Amino acid sequence: MPIFEYRCGQCGREFEELVFKDDAAVPCPKCGSTETEKLMSCCRFKTGPSPFPYKDQAIPAPAAGPSSRSACASCSGGSCATCK
Repeated sequence: MPIFEYRCGQCGREFEELVFKDDAAVPCPKCGSTETEKLMSCCRFKTGPSPFPYKDQAIPAPAAGPSSRSACASCSGGSCATCK
């Protein structure tokens, strides 16, 4: 389907429109002006079962406190002898 993005030169509104003729003047749905320009659209596509294979896994939170080191299993703040 030929759906294009446009920006109105009069009111600045950005909108999408289904256009069958590339040379047709596309009016703005807000103000009705035909001073519209076609924008470069972002292209997205999906390959495989999921582009984000780890989306259901939790992301670990950074360690609390002034230290940038991560905490080990024996403490929670990264301040024990094993962490240093």
